[in-house]
Amino acid sequence: MKKLVREFEFSPEQLHTVRELARAAGISEVTAGILYSRGVDTAEKAKVFLCPSERNYLPPMLMQGMREAVDLLTRAREEEWRVAVFGDYDADGIGACAVLSRALKKFGIEPYLFVPERSDGYGLSVSAIDRIFDDFLPDLIVTVDCGISCKEEVEYIKEQGAFVIVTDHHELPEELPDCIVINPKIKDDYPYDNLCGAGVAFKLAQALIGEEAYDLADFAALSTVADSVPLLGENRDIVAEGLRRIECSPRPAFAALLGKTGEVTAQTLAFTVAPRINAAGRMGDARAALSLFTSEDESEIFELAARLNAYNMERQRSCDELYNRVLSEVAEEGPYGNVIMLSGEDWNAGFVGIVAARIADEFSRPALLFVRRGDVLKGSARSIERINIFDALKSCSEYISEFGGHAQAAGINVAEAEFEPLKEALNGYIGQKYSREDFIPVVYVAGEAPEDFRAIAKELTLLEPCGMGNKRPLFTVAAGRVEAAPIKEGSPHVAMKIGGMDFVYFGGVRDLSILRSDLGKNIVFEYNVSKFKGKEYVKGFVRTVVCDAKSGTDAAVEAFENLLRLLPAERPVSQLLTTAQMNGLLKEKLSSCAYGMCAVVHDRNVLEKFPALDGLEIDLYRPASRGAGNCVILSPAPDADLSSFREIAVLDGPAALPATGRAHIFSNIELSDMGAIKRLSTAREDLLALFSVLRRYEGTETGTGYAEAARALRLPFDVFETVFALAVFEELGLISLAEGRLTLFRGVKTELMNSKIYSAVCKMREEG
Repeated sequence: MKKLVREFEFSPEQLHTVRELARAAGISEVTAGILYSRGVDTAEKAKVFLCPSERNYLPPMLMQGMREAVDLLTRAREEEWRVAVFGDYDADGIGACAVLSRALKKFGIEPYLFVPERSDGYGLSVSAIDRIFDDFLPDLIVTVDCGISCKEEVEYIKEQGAFVIVTDHHELPEELPDCIVINPKIKDDYPYDNLCGAGVAFKLAQALIGEEAYDLADFAALSTVADSVPLLGENRDIVAEGLRRIECSPRPAFAALLGKTGEVTAQTLAFTVAPRINAAGRMGDARAALSLFTSEDESEIFELAARLNAYNMERQRSCDELYNRVLSEVAEEGPYGNVIMLSGEDWNAGFVGIVAARIADEFSRPALLFVRRGDVLKGSARSIERINIFDALKSCSEYISEFGGHAQAAGINVAEAEFEPLKEALNGYIGQKYSREDFIPVVYVAGEAPEDFRAIAKELTLLEPCGMGNKRPLFTVAAGRVEAAPIKEGSPHVAMKIGGMDFVYFGGVRDLSILRSDLGKNIVFEYNVSKFKGKEYVKGFVRTVVCDAKSGTDAAVEAFENLLRLLPAERPVSQLLTTAQMNGLLKEKLSSCAYGMCAVVHDRNVLEKFPALDGLEIDLYRPASRGAGNCVILSPAPDADLSSFREIAVLDGPAALPATGRAHIFSNIELSDMGAIKRLSTAREDLLALFSVLRRYEGTETGTGYAEAARALRLPFDVFETVFALAVFEELGLISLAEGRLTLFRGVKTELMNSKIYSAVCKMREEG
């Protein structure tokens, strides 16, 4: 189950400060609280935060190495040196090259630009340096978005007779290169250390050409968003200014990539533009992205944008293929460690980072994926919010040839012989350093939805641009039974109204039965303000629904429906146990490993008999993640996937389960008859009587599930009998609940035993 955590809790003194901030800044306490939690604790800071602008740019000369870099580049211009700019192949590196190359041209230097392809590896390399000297013979090489960990390569450049300026933003190594180095993470007078590579290049451009550099904020904004650095401090000003330029007067490259679009936001850059720039590098043609951002020929720009669009579509297909292959290997090995670490001979190095991020998110733990290149494995690591993968790798550096990155992502090279030792060391370090709480997916919320939601929603737009480090605040609204329905027939998206406010839940059809039930639930959403034909509309965009599986009377009926649907596919049991033996097994398994054990229960009251499960969260109908973390699942849905678990303990009822893979199934012999099924009537005359009454309700709106239909129809029969009858009748083709409405089919001749559900119930009753 996802865990809801308040983004902030204030002491009385802090709350007083928040109220003073709200008064001084002329904003609500809700917004003031959000600002305070993000480090904006004075009216002056609030003014800067709420009005991001080029006026807030910091003086670049405060950054160590900046004065020396400007002096050396001034000398290069005056003495007509040959200057090369060396970048990276991703959106940050490409953007940084675009910023610095254009600034150098305005400064009076015509630079030679070089970006390696992914196959060349990240950062400076001797082979790349040789190619630059063969092609251009530079007097000075300036790196952007790389070089901070390339002490030996810098020495090699100097041996060839060239000067070096390193501009980078990555974590500092123990020894810096012996050259001019500009990196905001160096302790100096510069007050902000979270710039991306293009952000650092932007500051160098500002130092070289002053306010003329402001026109380059669009490139820096794209890179800032793409590189997932916090949208706080100066990053916020850069992105805000860049977005204004892109929205008001986009240069041809951005116009070609965006196509016809309305408002341009940080999310537009993150999900529309950045993937296309990155796709070029991933497909082995980073030069195409660089050319797009440095060309002035509009016909060439159009052709390059079309090429990047094609690369992006191909990248999506290839990523999906690799993702499915990785999933297969995870399933084969089992996700039972604190890290997921795999390698492949023919995997594309350009995609492993994307897939690793997806795997880390879905399995709620760090993921490292490697591509074999002879005896060397080149990989990408991605982590979850609470686990610092950079520190973990650093602690295991004895097994690593080379690595670099930050808390959430890293590039890494490992000798093949060190792969398994590294995996074991990482698993041990993370298991010792972090608690099980750190692996639970957390949803941070600002609080409950305020009553004056329209005014608050509008005010919260002042927090834009939002993204990493300055996420759109999430709010909760408590609900019981909700009138929810698909937006239109066949749509996977759901619309609903709660407390006078409209909500849209993208992909919410899967949770319709939960929304419509009386289970207590928290709807987690963000505010969205839109305009249409001059009118302003406020909606809540639902991000997730966190349900209290211990509440509501409907849960028992929904659980019964799920069991009925699964009865025909009852799984073979590995071992039958008594309640006492089951408690012993659960205690042993849960204490020995945090992964692999799933306890299934249909009647939640039965949990009182299993103290070994105390403290475990209860997931409703489906596992909260694919990570196979030890859990309790109340009545698995037919489409639930339990195949990642090693052991499944069925606490009550038959072993009627969805996909279980190779799991060992243990069943409680003392509670296997499931009282609700035992009490059902299978007599033909009883079912016929119910069907006769059902005829009167043809055309009634029912919802699509049997439990939901039984509640809507309110037949004069026991609700469990009604659910059972509806399931049998639909299976026999006598009725349909398709499209949420009861339809009867007359003239159908059949036998009750043709229903697999009916047959399974009869068999259980006979055996019970």
